[in-house]
Amino acid sequence: MTASPSWPDTLGLSSHRLTALWAREQAAFIDAHPRSRTLSAAAAPHWLFGVPLHWMNDWATPFSLYVAHAQGAHVTDVDGHTRVDFCLGDTGAMFGHSPAPVAEALARQAARGLTTMLPGEDTAWIGAELTRRFGLARWQMALSASDANRFVIRWARALTGRTQILVFNGCYHGTVDDVFVDLVHGQPRTRDSLLGQVHDITRTTRSIEFNDLAALEAALADGQVACLLAEPVMTNIGMVLPEPGFWQAAQALCRRHGTLWVLDETHTLSSGPGGYARAHGLTPDGLVLGKPVAGGVPCALYGFSDAVAPRAEAAKRAAPPGHSGIGTTLTANGLTLAALRANLEQVMTEAAYRHMIDLAHTLADGLRGVIARHGLPWCVTQVGARTECQFSPMPPRNGSQADAMLVPALEQLLHLYLLNRGLMITPFHNMMLVCPATTPDHVTKLVTAFETFITETR
Repeated sequence: MTASPSWPDTLGLSSHRLTALWAREQAAFIDAHPRSRTLSAAAAPHWLFGVPLHWMNDWATPFSLYVAHAQGAHVTDVDGHTRVDFCLGDTGAMFGHSPAPVAEALARQAARGLTTMLPGEDTAWIGAELTRRFGLARWQMALSASDANRFVIRWARALTGRTQILVFNGCYHGTVDDVFVDLVHGQPRTRDSLLGQVHDITRTTRSIEFNDLAALEAALADGQVACLLAEPVMTNIGMVLPEPGFWQAAQALCRRHGTLWVLDETHTLSSGPGGYARAHGLTPDGLVLGKPVAGGVPCALYGFSDAVAPRAEAAKRAAPPGHSGIGTTLTANGLTLAALRANLEQVMTEAAYRHMIDLAHTLADGLRGVIARHGLPWCVTQVGARTECQFSPMPPRNGSQADAMLVPALEQLLHLYLLNRGLMITPFHNMMLVCPATTPDHVTKLVTAFETFITETR
């Protein structure tokens, strides 16, 4: 059992009760999950950190929770406990676990061939649908948003002849080395947690605060920045919304200085069938779509505008023959294409989004009601079907403010408390997603458990 952490005094909660609850909830989890505990012990000698991906250890549980089955808005573990899932694979299953059209398409394609390094018959339909839905003229595929972001950075440097890129402090764009630059006392520094980095990435990556137009103009002024890579809403450090007019002004600055503006919509695809950009009338030069776009099958896409796509093609044609460093052999395999078409055509519908976003509003309002009733100095932020509770009276306006709001110990205790009551939210901060299979009863269950937690810790 993990020792209880110390608790900040600014939460509006009782430190004594938090400590007691930590011990009680850990013990309850251990007692209820003997099979997961056995499997964790069996896996430990063979996997680094005991799991196939070390992020799987970032949950608040004393040992890993092992999954037996996931369908729609539910996950069942190997000990037979079924939970309502508001984590949804940290966005990978944004449209529910194993949507029937995607599962059926995968089964059909599996019998026809898995990978050939040649396009399948779905390719033309998918390309036309991507342009119709998201507005970008030409597309390419990748297996993850990390790869898509990495490739977009390469394209931007190749077609502008510039080496610098610009990101926002606290950003997240997957495992792309170039983006791990933080501002520490206003100075750029390679993120301390980045393992094995031997190059000084601050030489080619600039970092500024989100929502700071003056800093953006200063960073672009010398004409050396190939692209600004950004989420339209920061999500991974805690949600940070753009201030009114920010993106319109930022786009104008990028165009004035010849910098490509690329939006990473891996998480903000929760905003609507065409993502955040389409929902808010934004017209980026490039767009990246990640994890959920093929219904949970590994897939990512990136698109370029009418103005940029010909420049990218010209840069490739002008380069010497050989490997460009862009692309992987398994990209656009038959399984991925089949899943992508099924998800776009039958799952990511206008009706599904209306349900998801309406229910997310209900969830956000419910959480705000609990916070208000108990007089807590917390807030709730929402982006489409994505909702988050943050430990500050006002939403953050940049990455530094969002980082200062994080209270990992309280987040972990809340997550564990909910797990023990049949609910899952994302283990990183307090993100909650609503999928097409989520029901009003599911939302009521989450809001009720959230209020019970507050009552027990006051």
